[in-house]
Amino acid sequence: MALTKAKVEFTTHTYDHDPGARSYGLEAAEALGLAPEQVFKTLLVEVDGRLTVGVVPVDKQLDLKAIAAAAGGKKAVMADPAAAERTTGYVVGGISPIGQKRALPTVVDETATAHDTVYVSGGRRGLDLGLAPADLVTVTKARTAAIAR
Repeated sequence: MALTKAKVEFTTHTYDHDPGARSYGLEAAEALGLAPEQVFKTLLVEVDGRLTVGVVPVDKQLDLKAIAAAAGGKKAVMADPAAAERTTGYVVGGISPIGQKRALPTVVDETATAHDTVYVSGGRRGLDLGLAPADLVTVTKARTAAIAR
């Protein structure tokens, strides 16, 4: 696993995923008894045609203009789910910002830094990883910016 290889401390948290859940991220927060602002979802966008990862709290939405600017582009649109799965190696609803098949530019919402621990998908539905926000930024080579609304 990428975190072990990077010598990053993390915890694993599993829960029974409900395939009928309307929001995978909110489901994870509720199932794990965590505040939604501490659980982050991974979204793929195309910024000026280049795939980019946005990581935002599960109770917020990704601000497309803000991520475009943070990634040094002009326009962002949500990526095609099939392209997201093919590029990351993960299934939608379980895409992790960590250990993707190909490293992509990544932007983590700046609110992550307000927490000692944040939780992100572990690469499948029903699995989250807890780690320090600074470690998330380091291991994904991300920048932080205000990209949630």
